[in-house]
Amino acid sequence: MDKLLPTLGILAVVVIVLALAVVGWRRRVRRDSGAGGGYSTPGTLSAPTAETEALYVATTKAGQHLERLALPGLAYRGKATVAVRPEGVGIAVTGESPVFIPAAVVTGAGLASVAIDRAVERDGLLRLGWTTSGGTAADTYFRVVDPAGRAQVAAAIEQIVPNDKEV
Repeated sequence: MDKLLPTLGILAVVVIVLALAVVGWRRRVRRDSGAGGGYSTPGTLSAPTAETEALYVATTKAGQHLERLALPGLAYRGKATVAVRPEGVGIAVTGESPVFIPAAVVTGAGLASVAIDRAVERDGLLRLGWTTSGGTAADTYFRVVDPAGRAQVAAAIEQIVPNDKEV
């Protein structure tokens, strides 16, 4: 009996914290629903000019690397395949719906060191700049461990950026 009350107290605190986390995540998803997400994949796609396995880190508002966007297919961190084609960029995060980003909305690629709660060595993250289907400017971050693969994907993304956009 002397251990029952403290155990129930700790259990109550854990349940409350988990409930608040779920409520907070649902609120974020609802808030970000207006941002849209990816686009419809075209019927036919060319062969990838660059493709790599990566760790998907997060998608944030452009220029705000600590402001996560909970977009469909890009809400959760995980292993991913990133394929760059002349038509755009395909992102397939394990356990999520694939996301397609047309070349027309890609604003550039770059290197970063920090995104949300992930900090890595200098230029250890690949940043893909794009505009969501809802018109929100976004940055999507990947951790490509192999520097050669990271450079290859970044160069392929830069090649599909429309000429009228700034990089």
